[in-house]
Amino acid sequence: MTKMKPDFMDSPFFVDEPGNWHLKPGAPKEMQEEFERYMANLEDENVPGTIFGNHISYPYDE
Repeated sequence: MTKMKPDFMDSPFFVDEPGNWHLKPGAPKEMQEEFERYMANLEDENVPGTIFGNHISYPYDE
């Protein structure tokens, strides 16, 4: 994502309940796609040697 704040966040269709972000019914398809892409990018990847996506170097790796 190149934007700091996606356009859908300023929409009346966006509901920002803590832990329950969603779009109200009737949101435009383009907005739904942007929302789904944004939410998919927030998912954590479980990669060994990382914490929150930051690589942790181990003494034996150096």
